[in-house]
Amino acid sequence: MSKEPIADRPTPISLESPAIPFKRGTDIPETLEALRAGKQVLITEFYSNGLDLLHALRASIKSQFPGSSFQEQRSFRGEYQKLSQLVLLEVKRHALTVKRSPDIGWLAKLYPELDQFRLPFPQIQGLNSAWQWYQNGISIPGLRNKIHPYYGTYFPTRFEHVTMFDRWLSRYQGAKKTAIDVGIGSGVLALLMIKAGFQKVFGTDTNPNAIIGLHESFEGTKLSRKIELDYGHLFGKWEKPTELIVFNPPWLPISAEANRLDEAIYYPETLFPDFFAEAKTHLLPDGKLVLLFSNLAQLTDASATHPIEVELAEGGRFKLDFSLKKSVQKASEKTTRNITTRASEEVELWVLTHK
Repeated sequence: MSKEPIADRPTPISLESPAIPFKRGTDIPETLEALRAGKQVLITEFYSNGLDLLHALRASIKSQFPGSSFQEQRSFRGEYQKLSQLVLLEVKRHALTVKRSPDIGWLAKLYPELDQFRLPFPQIQGLNSAWQWYQNGISIPGLRNKIHPYYGTYFPTRFEHVTMFDRWLSRYQGAKKTAIDVGIGSGVLALLMIKAGFQKVFGTDTNPNAIIGLHESFEGTKLSRKIELDYGHLFGKWEKPTELIVFNPPWLPISAEANRLDEAIYYPETLFPDFFAEAKTHLLPDGKLVLLFSNLAQLTDASATHPIEVELAEGGRFKLDFSLKKSVQKASEKTTRNITTRASEEVELWVLTHK
């Protein structure tokens, strides 16, 4: 890949697309019927009018799928996702046109060339939450400064795997000339490696927003010289072998429900075989390969295989140097994963070396 990234953003909707206006006093049952008929609805007057409509929509769909089974929950989510995307807000001069609406800086940063357009209300809600995290920053155990994740970039909402890696780094005795962070995301693991004394970290990501955000964050600082970025798959343009390779991959096999922004959660079937094949050539003879993972897939699907265990048993490339497992804490409110498996979930740190 290794090309200039273009930021992912919610797709703008033309003003010419017909939409039924919705304001305070508009008949809600009629509006819900219009949504079910596939018609777009434009929220007017107040931002809260959209919240009220989405609340009514959620309650109406819940009455169709009242059960708590996995299938009913999936049907509920699918129907809500489909219909809520038809509820629109208008943007003009990089601000929402309705009163008492949040100020969302992403509207200017992600749509500099557009003066007036519409977006689905749930997308606006996502942009608003992301703007708060970006502006206020997020504290990460082991890091002195907060991170400021760019829109659409994965960042940890719980930290067991982060603290495991940080503690392992504190005992690491190998060379610290270079390391590669595959799927750098919001840069947490790379920043921990710099803190631990690594002279240079090379980071890759297939998410353009991750690379754009980190470039922006590091610009004008010493980190711009210590952490080098590439928009590319797996090892990207980096070819020179390194002392340490770190990979915090997605933890669940690909799902039919996954979308572009879920790539940090779901992995395709070929990801791990491709990764281990490339890691073999990118790791120095005495280097360490570190993966942060979870048993989440096995908890949600008893037939799911563990890709790291499969590699160790069948790959013929690496052997186990060290592994550690830790039970997770209560789920963060920011995560959308099913919390029923948390009682048994463990995060894992795997350290492999050449066979």
